[in-house]
Amino acid sequence: MSYQVTLKTSGKQFTVNQDETLLEAALRQGIKLPYGCKNGACGSCKGKIIEGQVTHGQHSESALSKSDETTGSTLFCCAHPQSDLLIEAREVQGAGDIAIRKVPCRVNTIERPSHDVTILKLQLPAAERFQFLAGQYLEFLLKDGQRRAYSIANAPDQEGPLELHIRHLPGGVFTDFVFGTSSPALKEKDILRFEGPLGSFFLREDSQKPIVFVAAGTGFAPIKSIIEQMQAKKIQRPIELYWGGRRPGDLYLDDLCKAWQKEIPNLKYIPVISDALEEDAWSGRIGFVHQAVMADHPDMKGLQVYACGAPVMVNAARDDFSSKCHLPEEEFFADSFTSAADLATN
Repeated sequence: MSYQVTLKTSGKQFTVNQDETLLEAALRQGIKLPYGCKNGACGSCKGKIIEGQVTHGQHSESALSKSDETTGSTLFCCAHPQSDLLIEAREVQGAGDIAIRKVPCRVNTIERPSHDVTILKLQLPAAERFQFLAGQYLEFLLKDGQRRAYSIANAPDQEGPLELHIRHLPGGVFTDFVFGTSSPALKEKDILRFEGPLGSFFLREDSQKPIVFVAAGTGFAPIKSIIEQMQAKKIQRPIELYWGGRRPGDLYLDDLCKAWQKEIPNLKYIPVISDALEEDAWSGRIGFVHQAVMADHPDMKGLQVYACGAPVMVNAARDDFSSKCHLPEEEFFADSFTSAADLATN
């Protein structure tokens, strides 16, 4: 059995098969809805059911609460229709027609800028041309059928290998492999496979609004890609980059950001540390990174925000920027770095 779904704003329609989620069916038929994790943890694909019924698969309570469901909200990535539907959803503009493909790659270099972050560079086959939008991510295809997602940290037009920033999660199947705490360990020249590009986190170039980037930890990676692409394309919009970490060492490419501030006339860099110790001798901003943004921008009506990092930061920024600082909902774009711990059965 299949059901027909109609988008309220555009009138576009697509069909959902019995074994598909709304998001899977939409993407399969060229309807570009926003999404991030695809597993019910980040909330990027949240929309509304205007008419009809859906059931929800496993998802995080923080992404979709029971009260959200009672008001018609849904996560398209885990919603299965039980009837024809009329939905309210933001369509993604400017996504282009880049094909999602499975690609082999060779590990070029493994760098360790901090004790718990690896910068992994991947060399593609000589004849391979991998297209993506700055800010998108890829998923490694593991031998047991599992997948692990990581944002691409270099700009699309740069020559050379793909760059990924990977934080160690002790006990994580893939990150233990990358950091050599399991056997076998990842080494240079190893062959991996991934699928991509994925995600709707990329610069909306049709806007001229000033941009606030909000990164936590390795959430810096896709923002780095976007800023480098803006440099390459000579996009002159004002930029403020807020990068948060627990301790100064978490800002593992701090020198690069300071260099950007000197090289890019319209870029301001604001590092924010939440748990500095006395030996860190930290004299900069302290506290949570999204609260630093709010302190500087109590009225965000004229801004566009791109936030990336752990779900707790992204969700807090989304809620607080909208409810307390008047940021229009459609001007908040996010990529939430989820893990199995972020997904609670609902």
